[in-house]
Amino acid sequence: MNEIGHLFRVTREDAGVSIAEASKDLDIKEVILENIEDGNIGCFKDIFVLKDYIYNYSKYLGIDSDKIIDEFNEYMFEYTSKIPLKDIERQIEEQNKGEKKEISSPYTKASKKYNKSFYVFLYTFIILLVFILVVWSISQIVISKETATVISYVK
Repeated sequence: MNEIGHLFRVTREDAGVSIAEASKDLDIKEVILENIEDGNIGCFKDIFVLKDYIYNYSKYLGIDSDKIIDEFNEYMFEYTSKIPLKDIERQIEEQNKGEKKEISSPYTKASKKYNKSFYVFLYTFIILLVFILVVWSISQIVISKETATVISYVK
């Protein structure tokens, strides 16, 4: 990223364009252009917005925009895609801790396996709950009918 920023700065200075002038022409804040030229990608919350700024700035300076974007993508790939091998090994050791398990990615959680008695208990509970609900609803219907009959006699 520093190389891209340096290329932007050199090209802009060679063209005799000030940072304020470029900022006004592109309608981008001076601070943003300065951060791009300094290679400070940590100042940007959204990489896609940064990519758009880089594309527009390179186009403004007359630099091959597609080539610059390809370089930026390669930089971001190198910057974000490498996970140190020691971290992977440490994660595997923490997962295994003396147990023999299936080989899987160290960054995926192992699913908890339940025994059959858990499922038997769960299904029994659900069936019992449905049965109680049916008995209760039938009793409500019967009580409502008797209440309606008693009320009709009162009138």
